[in-house]
Amino acid sequence: MPGIDQCLLEAMTLPGARGAALVDWSSGLALGTIGESPVGDHETTAAETAELARAAAEYESFASSPETEPDPPAGATTGSTGRSTIGSAAGSATGAAAGSAARSAAAGLPVEDLIVTTRTGYHVLRFVETSFDSSVFLHLWLDRTDGNLALARHRLRALAEGLVLR
Repeated sequence: MPGIDQCLLEAMTLPGARGAALVDWSSGLALGTIGESPVGDHETTAAETAELARAAAEYESFASSPETEPDPPAGATTGSTGRSTIGSAAGSATGAAAGSAARSAAAGLPVEDLIVTTRTGYHVLRFVETSFDSSVFLHLWLDRTDGNLALARHRLRALAEGLVLR
């Protein structure tokens, strides 16, 4: 199982890859970067993509509908939003952020990946599910002419599943 650096190196082997990063969407910080940044600064790109990822991960509009949502894991309960939670984290004094994180960890994030298409490229954000309460995603920037979006989504899924966060 690859660590962060190996994962990012593998992402850069995709056709048309211009840059990649592992980003914590709760803080907006890059945990690792490689290649180019669309704005010339990896930290700025990480902060900007984290805003997009946070919106998709936390807003109810992107949640699975109750009819299509998979069964919650063992030990999870359903909160007032219809999403499952583990223990009492959602109602604790730590606030909505802890509740949102607990719901995301319990039921899996409602969004698997995001794709933003620009005139010159694709930005693919793939959420990484872990056994602990994490809020990280892989960001891959592809050249629109040379990039293969289907292949990128497939490979990012495999990389996210095999990623070992140390």
